[in-house]
Amino acid sequence: MRGGRGGRAGEPAFPSAALLDWFDAHRRPLPWRTDLDPYRRWVAEVLLQQTRVGQAEPYFVRFLTRFPTVQALAAASRPEVLRAWQGAGYYARARHLHDGARQIVRARHGLFPRSRAQWATVPGVGPYIAAALASLLADEPVVALDANVVRVAARWFRERGDVRRSAVRARLESRLARLLPPDRPGAFNEAVMELGETICRPVAPSCPQCPVRGACRAARELADPGALPRRPRRAAKPHVRAAVVVLERAGRWWMQRRPDVGFLGGLWEFPGGKIEAGERPAAAARRELREETGMRAGPLRYEGVVRHAYSHFSVDLHVFRGAALGGRAPSSPGRWIRPSTRLPVPIARGTEKIVRRLLTEGRASPDSGSRPGRRLGARPAAAGSRPVRSRGRGGTA
Repeated sequence: MRGGRGGRAGEPAFPSAALLDWFDAHRRPLPWRTDLDPYRRWVAEVLLQQTRVGQAEPYFVRFLTRFPTVQALAAASRPEVLRAWQGAGYYARARHLHDGARQIVRARHGLFPRSRAQWATVPGVGPYIAAALASLLADEPVVALDANVVRVAARWFRERGDVRRSAVRARLESRLARLLPPDRPGAFNEAVMELGETICRPVAPSCPQCPVRGACRAARELADPGALPRRPRRAAKPHVRAAVVVLERAGRWWMQRRPDVGFLGGLWEFPGGKIEAGERPAAAARRELREETGMRAGPLRYEGVVRHAYSHFSVDLHVFRGAALGGRAPSSPGRWIRPSTRLPVPIARGTEKIVRRLLTEGRASPDSGSRPGRRLGARPAAAGSRPVRSRGRGGTA
């Protein structure tokens, strides 16, 4: 059906055909839109869960180059998958994608789900991805309700409620379901997403360019359509101070792997942890090194502060470097790794910043380890932290 779809009594029919015509003419040539391959679409939807389109493209291309088929992904090891995902963040997505690939290959013999109910049984596939894939790949008439779609629908219907509430989202989904063209539900879902990405943006929507502005209540009735949906004030993110030790031996760094489950699961990092109240960064560095690895270090050189923001907190990483003095066998799973701009293990963005600082600011040469005897320039401590007392050249502690 190419005509408009009616709304409630007294409301004009919604111009679904105009939206689809606009989408057909203006859809962006994104790499996952080259075909309807279910594997490529699935990877794209997982990546797009918490990453904007422009940021997701290079990671999608890199991941598909490394794992071109679901069979290749299923056969890979967990570290290989996390390494290919590195930089995209929210690593639980990669772990779920890997588990899902193994399920499809081993339990479903390589056959992909088709319905929303079937997709919902795949690890990491929630209501949005299940609906999006079922509508895109099998034309199931279901609404794919992501953040873009919620925002657009809230403006179309002038929704005054809190769109974070399940009752409000269910109301929007019900109204959108009445607009779905039976012959192109997937295209309609994708068109609404595209509209939200390119025109009906969170701030300052480009209403004059919208193909359905005449049917949008926010555009017709509000001085600022961008005022919807209402955005509640966000709580300030907690801030953490941590100490990290780059432990060296024979031109290599000691790195350890985090547990597979939980925050940054399966990624590798330097030993370290939270600086306790009243504790000096250098003391925290030595304590964390001892508690996590059972090893000791000689004089610690202070390398300054690396700042990083995660989705739910920010952190100041006080970085120290020193030679290993031995001790009992490391108690954490890890290994000695030669410094490189392309480490052979998957690391999180905060650790990546530390590595980049050490390798690009004269602290070490890529692929060759650190150079003993090199003088290190002093770095200021983070605001609010106690300074590390220097002992001799290079600022040791």
